[in-house]
Amino acid sequence: MQEKLVVLRELQSLDQQLIQLDEKRRQLESAISEQRLEMARVQEMVDGLADEMEGFQTRRRELNDAIAQEERNIERSDARLPDIKTQKEYVAVLKEIDTAKAMIRDLQAQLTEVDRQLESLGSDRAEKEQELASLAATVEARQAEVDQEMAGFSSSVAEMNGRKESLLEQIPAGVRKRYQTLISRRGGMAVVEARNGACTGCNMQLPPQLYNSLFKLDKPQYCPHCNRLIYVQTEQG
Repeated sequence: MQEKLVVLRELQSLDQQLIQLDEKRRQLESAISEQRLEMARVQEMVDGLADEMEGFQTRRRELNDAIAQEERNIERSDARLPDIKTQKEYVAVLKEIDTAKAMIRDLQAQLTEVDRQLESLGSDRAEKEQELASLAATVEARQAEVDQEMAGFSSSVAEMNGRKESLLEQIPAGVRKRYQTLISRRGGMAVVEARNGACTGCNMQLPPQLYNSLFKLDKPQYCPHCNRLIYVQTEQG
């Protein structure tokens, strides 16, 4: 049984390393995922600013068209003045011209505000595009690092899994099945030392008869509280 305990402890060490590698892999993937989410958030802001700018650009074209129309109205009214015969009609045409000029001033004021908005939005968009480019460069560089690390993980995992399969074959089927259940349910701790009459896995006291039987090393023993495989450290092990 002593030899089987040695195998089980080595197997557990491998499983713990595999668990740590898997956790590291998930942390790396999570970090990249978070950065990509941040990129998506900034991209959404850039797109929103672009859409808002497009709306103002449409409004700018409409205002310019309206100003051009009022200028044409003024030209037509000016052209009519030399041919007017009555004072009443002359005054009416001058009023049309004044109204058109007032409209142009109002439209130009609106156009100035639209241009101000476009300039502000353009500045915001340029800033966010720069932020997005910086994020993209960071993510690309980090992804290359992660890919390299993941390749190393894959090599290590493959090597350890090969050793793990070899060790599992050395363990009786019943013990192997129980070990595999424990390693998944007990956070990678399936085999623990019993010390001073207690299980170090759950820190619960063991029945004296059970604790004493551990020194015989004749068969697998399990903690009655946490069900882990337990052993005592001897001079040989």
